[in-house]
Amino acid sequence: MWPWLGDAAATAQRRAGLWRLLGSRPWPEGGARAIGGECLERSDTGERWRLRLNREQAVPALLLRPRDRAPRGVVLYCHAHGHRFEMGKDELLHGRPALQQPPYGDALAARGWAALAIDHAGFGERQVPSEQALVKRALWQGDTLLGWRLHDTLAALDWLRTLPGFEALPVVTLGLSMGSTMALWAAALDERIAGCIELCCAAEYDALLASGGFDGHGEYFFVPGLLPQFTLAEIAALIAPRPHLSCAGTLDPLTPPAGLASLDARLRAAYAALGAAAQWQQFVEPVGHTETPAMRAQVLAWLDRLATQER
Repeated sequence: MWPWLGDAAATAQRRAGLWRLLGSRPWPEGGARAIGGECLERSDTGERWRLRLNREQAVPALLLRPRDRAPRGVVLYCHAHGHRFEMGKDELLHGRPALQQPPYGDALAARGWAALAIDHAGFGERQVPSEQALVKRALWQGDTLLGWRLHDTLAALDWLRTLPGFEALPVVTLGLSMGSTMALWAAALDERIAGCIELCCAAEYDALLASGGFDGHGEYFFVPGLLPQFTLAEIAALIAPRPHLSCAGTLDPLTPPAGLASLDARLRAAYAALGAAAQWQQFVEPVGHTETPAMRAQVLAWLDRLATQER
């Protein structure tokens, strides 16, 4: 297994190395303490906020709370891509064809979870500038669009921790497709995240190259110089021993079977080496790029389990 596994200092160095590949973090002027937010609207469908997370743009956010109780935890919800640039964070409220019904906003609230979603750069109320323009600008500056989006995700967590009642709640990342990548990388980079649940994207990179499936990803997915330094299993192992559920379809070109098997074998070994074998699970079905009813049931069961573990 990897020599840094289980060594806190060495693991921190690996995280720092991953951040270096992603580029600089666009903190607001004045640093992390300048992070803040303004509530624009409160309604039965949630709270809409404008957050100050970076130097460039106000970041629209949607915060949902259970209606009849204090939240048992909070899901940091990462929306998908699918070239639906108009949707963004509102996927939490309305869902999308690749997701089961009801939308996750309703499903999470019914189980006592709060949820926070932001418009990632290029989506929703942040469609301008376009994703292509953002990728080009980031690369020219020595940064990456994935790094900028991850920064905003984790800065949103910084902001969330300032809200009364959210200071100590367990936080779980959740997302499908691009949201899967965001959920996995965010949990790998930040130990405050108690667990990760992701769907329809996590397969080892060398298998994506071999199958040609890599070309199905948008430009944001590609980090210069990543593959000589990290496999996906090495990134995901930065989450261990925290819980991680990964759901995928064997007929999905973004998750070729060889890449699923390779990732599963390596993470089984990593979690077993840390004495946490039950905290990793890959759930696979013979389907394409879609969440199935069985996947939804797995997600909700893992959330119930995580809430119990964090008491």
